[in-house]
Amino acid sequence: MVLISPSRARSYVTSPAIGLERAVKQLGVQGLALTPPIREGYAPSLTTLAREGYDLVFAVGAEQANDVVHVARMFPHTRFAIIDVSIHDLRARPPNNLIGLVFREQEVGYLAGYLAALMEDRRRGPHVVSTVGGWPVPPVQRYIAGFQAGARRADPRIRLLNDYGDDFSNTDICRRLALEQIAKGSGVVFQVAGGCGLGALEAARASHVFGIGVDVDQSYLGRSILTSAMKRWDRAVLQTVQRLQAGTLPRAGDVVFGRRGGDLALGRISPDVPGPIVKRVEALERAMAAGRIRHIPTTPFVR
Repeated sequence: MVLISPSRARSYVTSPAIGLERAVKQLGVQGLALTPPIREGYAPSLTTLAREGYDLVFAVGAEQANDVVHVARMFPHTRFAIIDVSIHDLRARPPNNLIGLVFREQEVGYLAGYLAALMEDRRRGPHVVSTVGGWPVPPVQRYIAGFQAGARRADPRIRLLNDYGDDFSNTDICRRLALEQIAKGSGVVFQVAGGCGLGALEAARASHVFGIGVDVDQSYLGRSILTSAMKRWDRAVLQTVQRLQAGTLPRAGDVVFGRRGGDLALGRISPDVPGPIVKRVEALERAMAAGRIRHIPTTPFVR
């Protein structure tokens, strides 16, 4: 098993690699996590590993999509999986040895938005929450769409702001966008921009408003982190290897992960959140688990 990981955001580097490490320890497979040099691109590393005879090669993120499609066609007897990309979103026709590992980000975004609006409604004046996205790629859009829908469930009249930095690395870009949103009244900023989004969280902390982390639990940044919308790439990698061993992993198409399986969850909630609000969020989680909340949007209301 091999994982090709980009070197941009902390969550992209660590979480999938942790899943591979668990697969090695728990399932007895041989695994290697590799981060190619940025200038080299991903195709050379993917090609080298396919030639070495690994059974399954993981790629991570949309920036690797073109390369993994190309290399998968060159090595039809090797299995490939790309994390966070649906094969239906690929520009080229996908080969029959490539699967997409995708998440229903809108589900955890919905919970985060609901909590954000409940907390914002405790403040005086107009109630505003906002999102700072990286590039408007499908996973980012699903996070934002769910957040906006959850916020409107808590407060149908809440104002929603949304901006994109068109970047996943430059913290200054996302810091500036968040400060502009805060100046317009936002009391909670949800960052959906990887490393760039750390700038948005810094802006929220400095402005004495809440920030919401993404992908991993970012509560280590302090109590200004209201919560985090967590996506468990580690679980997805481990489960994919398990299915490969069991012979139940499809050769093509998408494998979808959601909140019911524990693959999406809220991170630690700030100690500044009152108990009654935590209970309302927990009640919403139970309603979702029972299937009483359906059709969460995947396209943002406010773009």
